[in-house]
Amino acid sequence: MTSAKPAHIAMFSIAAHGHVNPSLEVIRELVARGHRVSYAIPPSFADKVAATGARPVPYTSTLPTDEDPDAWGTEMIDWVRPFLDDAVQALPRLAAAFEGDEPDLVLHDITSYPARVLARRWGVPAVSLSPNLVAWEGYEEEVGEPMTAPMKATARGRAYYADFAAWLDENGIATDPDAFVGRPARSLVLIPRALQPCADRVDETVHSFVGACQGDRADQGDWDRPEDAETVVLVSLGSALTKEPAFYRTCVEAFGGRPGVRLVLQIGKHTDPAELGEIPAGVEVHSWVPQLAVLRKADLFVTHAGAGGSQEGLATATPMIAVPLATDQFGNADMLVSLGVARRLDKDTLDAAALREAADALLTDPRVAERAEAVRREAALEGGTRRAADLIEAELS
Repeated sequence: MTSAKPAHIAMFSIAAHGHVNPSLEVIRELVARGHRVSYAIPPSFADKVAATGARPVPYTSTLPTDEDPDAWGTEMIDWVRPFLDDAVQALPRLAAAFEGDEPDLVLHDITSYPARVLARRWGVPAVSLSPNLVAWEGYEEEVGEPMTAPMKATARGRAYYADFAAWLDENGIATDPDAFVGRPARSLVLIPRALQPCADRVDETVHSFVGACQGDRADQGDWDRPEDAETVVLVSLGSALTKEPAFYRTCVEAFGGRPGVRLVLQIGKHTDPAELGEIPAGVEVHSWVPQLAVLRKADLFVTHAGAGGSQEGLATATPMIAVPLATDQFGNADMLVSLGVARRLDKDTLDAAALREAADALLTDPRVAERAEAVRREAALEGGTRRAADLIEAELS
C-alpha cells in the first residue's frame, strides 16, 4: 500500500453491467483507504455505486442500455457512433457537475470519452480502467485498420470520424479518434494477463494487468449445491445478449433430466421462461443468479465468453464451453481454448449432442482441471483490487 494522502478521485462510466461491475471493488477499496470518490454514472446504477461508499454523480446518457440491446443496431457504425454522440451531450453536464469540486485524479471506463477531456481541462492525471483486452504493438495494423476500413469507406463512417476529430480539436486534444479511444496514457487492465491476446507485445509501462477485482459479493446472496448433484452446469450469457430462447432450449435438451446433473440456467430479462417448454427434473431456471457464488460450486460453465464471465470462470478454475455472440467474445473464446480450459462452439450450428460431447471431454480430461487450477493461481498473483488501488495512489503521488 502507498502512503498517498486522502484525495478527491472522480470515476466515470456508462450504464452497463460489464463496464461498471469490474470497477466497483476498486472504488470500494479507495474509499476504505480514506479517499473521497465521486462516481459519474447514469441514475440506473446510482444505488450500486453508492453501496461502495462513493458519491454517485448522476448524468443523463443517450446510450442504449441493457434493457434494449436491439437498439445498438447491426453495423459497426451503429456500435461506435452512440458513444461519440453521448460524449458530446454529456461533457458540458459533467463539467458543470464538478465545477468548484474538481478532482485530483480521474478514473474512467474505456467508453467514457468526456472523462479524458475533463482530466486535460483540469490538469489532473487520468487512468483508464479497462474491463477487457487492450491494444498491443502492431494492433492497429493487424486488427484496428482492417476492422475500421469498411466503415471509413462509407458516408456515415466518414462523417463519424470528421465529427470526432472536430470534437477533439475543439477540446484541445491533438490526436486522431482511434488513438484517443484505444491508446490511453495510463491504464489498469481488470482482466488476467492470460486473457490478453499478444500479451508479450503490450506496453506494460502503460498497461498494468491487475486481474479480476471481484470481492466476496456476499451482498448478492449465495447458492447451495444440491447434495445429490454429481455435476453442476451453469449456463449464462451475461446481462445484455440474453434474448436466446432457442439456445436455452438446446441447453435444457443437452443437460436436463440426466442422472446426477444439475443445470442452473440464467436466462436474463429478455427471454420468457414459457418459451423454454417443459422443464425436466434437475433444471433450475432463473432470470438472474449470483454467478460467482454458483461458479465456486459448479463443475462446468457454458458462457458467451464476455470478459466478466471469462475471468470469473478462470478465477474459480471452472472448465468452460464458450459460445461467443458478439465483439470481443470471439477473441476471448479463442484465448480460453488456447489456455486448455475450454471448448468453443458456434451458436448457429450447435446442438445438444455437441454440448454434451464438449462437456464430457472437459470433465473427463484431468489435464483440463490441472490447467484451470494453474491459470487460477497465476491470475491470483496479479494482485487484484489491492494492487489496483496501490497503482492509482501511485499516480496521485
